[in-house]
Amino acid sequence: MTTTGGPTGARIRAARAERGLSLSALAAAAGVGKATLSELEAGRRNPTLDTLYALAGPLGVPLAALVDETVREVGDDALTSVRLHVLAEPERTTEVYLVRVRPGAVRRSPAHAAGATEQLVVLAGTGELEAEGRTVALAPGVHHAWAADSAHAYRCTSDTELVAVDVIVTPIVPGP
Repeated sequence: MTTTGGPTGARIRAARAERGLSLSALAAAAGVGKATLSELEAGRRNPTLDTLYALAGPLGVPLAALVDETVREVGDDALTSVRLHVLAEPERTTEVYLVRVRPGAVRRSPAHAAGATEQLVVLAGTGELEAEGRTVALAPGVHHAWAADSAHAYRCTSDTELVAVDVIVTPIVPGP
């Protein structure tokens, strides 16, 4: 993962404070240890992509709200994602990513913020998308849209990377 703990931790702390959540409440809602969250917020630990998504959902924010704008690429063992564009509007944030899922890998994504939607356009490779209780075959030219406020997963079934453009739209919900 290519984020720096300090700026990302400060963004997490600010979003949590804006929503009036305690450290314990956010940690429990995200399924993250309280000590881990404390270290992230203090900038003593770099978050994983899984942790960022786990925190973004309960905070009701897009991933881009937690990651410093200078960080364009995030990833893990299964997936690399390059941020191509972020459009922040008063009522929603739209994020556009170029996503590469490694051969044989599965990337499970926790639920995004309430009301978030996602669209995938496959450019190369083959795979499967598990979303909304069904499995969709992915191949070049396939477009699929779904409600991303529930867990979903991408799987690469080809010998080459599954490459896609991923568009995530997150509605802005004002804090308390």
